[in-house]
Amino acid sequence: MAALKALVVDDASFVRDLVKRTVRQRFPVIETTDAQNGRRAQSLMSRTVFDLILCDWEMPEMSGLELLQWMRQQPQYEKVPFIMITSRGDKDHVVEAVKGGVSEYLGKPFSPEGLSNKIIKVMGRRLKDAMDRSGKSMGGPADAFKESATLLTQKREPAAPASPAPGKPPAGPAASGRPAMSVASVRFADSTLRSVVKDITLTEVRVIARRDQQFPGILDQAVVDIEVAEDQVARLNGYVHQLQAVEKRQDTDFVSVTIRFVDEDPQKLEDLSRFIARFRSGG
Repeated sequence: MAALKALVVDDASFVRDLVKRTVRQRFPVIETTDAQNGRRAQSLMSRTVFDLILCDWEMPEMSGLELLQWMRQQPQYEKVPFIMITSRGDKDHVVEAVKGGVSEYLGKPFSPEGLSNKIIKVMGRRLKDAMDRSGKSMGGPADAFKESATLLTQKREPAAPASPAPGKPPAGPAASGRPAMSVASVRFADSTLRSVVKDITLTEVRVIARRDQQFPGILDQAVVDIEVAEDQVARLNGYVHQLQAVEKRQDTDFVSVTIRFVDEDPQKLEDLSRFIARFRSGG
């Protein structure tokens, strides 16, 4: 029987599964329960006392920050570690989380190692004692969401996208007659891919990027930053669904990357819908 209990809170089932799998593989003494939003988490926390909360920020019904603020007002949760796992990594949001009583802050997308280190940091001696009593050791790297990707495995220095040379395929929506390209920044655990949007729906986006950048593997976590309005950026969580050469030759300069979205937040879907309408109209 697990010695410790953790609650994983995120509106995206893909992210919840990834967090639970990492915890299960790295820390077999921690039993995980999950909730799709802060309201559901609040209900579970009222019935069961958890030893660790791993929570997203942006969720429908009750945000991670609201859950954190409520939690710190409960006597049984005043000192329970709360790790905020979110794509909102700007300074203002970090400061707001610290003021709310967050224990640690982990940006999306994250690596299994990054998540494990945060858990070790906040659980400290209690986690070590539980592992010692169980006679189990911490697991090795969790590559459950990593499959072999043979495309573009060559190490290259990251570079910003440039205009295609004469005769090269255009790398963005301008190819279809749109007056301007929609630039997207796709963040992974260890790199950021500069690209342009080729096509987008409510479930996925296909971007084109120059080959001379660091590319992810299939099923890697991703956060797509898209400017949906002036001074408003949507941070859409997803995973790499497909990598494909733009041209049917090995020395192609451009690569198509398809990201499947996993967010279920109505606000994010509304922002995405507005962007899609603008994208389709060429505005």
